[in-house]
Amino acid sequence: MPTFTALTTMDGQETAEALAAAVENVDPEPTGVGVFEVEDGSGLWEVGAYFTESPDEIALAILAKMYDVKPFVVSEIPDQDWVAKVQRELPPVPAGRFFVFGSHDADKVPDDKIPLRIEAAMAFGTGHHGTTLGCLKAVDRLIEDGFEAKRTVDVGCGTAVLAMAAAKVWPAPVYASDIDPVAVDVARANVTANALEGRIVCEVAAGFDAPVLRDAAPFDLVFANILKGPLMALARDMAAVTKEGGFAILSGILNEQADEVEAHYTALGYQSYHRESIVDWTTLTLRKKGSLT
Repeated sequence: MPTFTALTTMDGQETAEALAAAVENVDPEPTGVGVFEVEDGSGLWEVGAYFTESPDEIALAILAKMYDVKPFVVSEIPDQDWVAKVQRELPPVPAGRFFVFGSHDADKVPDDKIPLRIEAAMAFGTGHHGTTLGCLKAVDRLIEDGFEAKRTVDVGCGTAVLAMAAAKVWPAPVYASDIDPVAVDVARANVTANALEGRIVCEVAAGFDAPVLRDAAPFDLVFANILKGPLMALARDMAAVTKEGGFAILSGILNEQADEVEAHYTALGYQSYHRESIVDWTTLTLRKKGSLT
């Protein structure tokens, strides 16, 4: 069965969310509607709707006019075996001592690498993107420098690949949170696939706003692989839950945004420890002033 998509972009999250709510009521109904910030530093937002039958392009045009946004671009996506496509196009990824792979590549794990299995159908946060890869390389570097995390949290965890990396190398409590319940379900499935049940607590939460995270704080390692906006908004809360001498590994940052994000965090008591850019994305490793106790 083919899938149809309808996409448009606009300025402002509020307009995007209002338009998305309106699109949900068109006939035929979409199977899903998403609102996303465009990751190019433009400040634009995208509304995307997905249909199993051809959408009413007149109704979409009227909505675009009502909300004063660009007309929807409607496209038909051919029927495909998406899991097989993911398996073909997402090969295993080495990242320092870690090796990220799907179950279809289980026979390719080198003996000298720490395996991190991500199911093929759950492709977000597989290590192929420069942000996730940068975070894995950053934690690998901390290990090389002799750091050992006593308590870790992965905020905006997606597949929980970063939380799992911490749990594989240190016998300490690890927490993973995401605002999206679907992402948390994915995280829990991957935790099970990696035989890490009981080692990682996965929780639906906006930032650190969950009782289990508040009770577990402070943390001496915080992962936050999200976007510039949420990183800036979370900075004060992150500073409050990071131990003195602890580390924050931040990504989802376009190269041209890195100076601004780093300056914002250094004003809250962090010091630059390392910076790495992979293609368009920068990963910052920051250390909270003081000493771990």
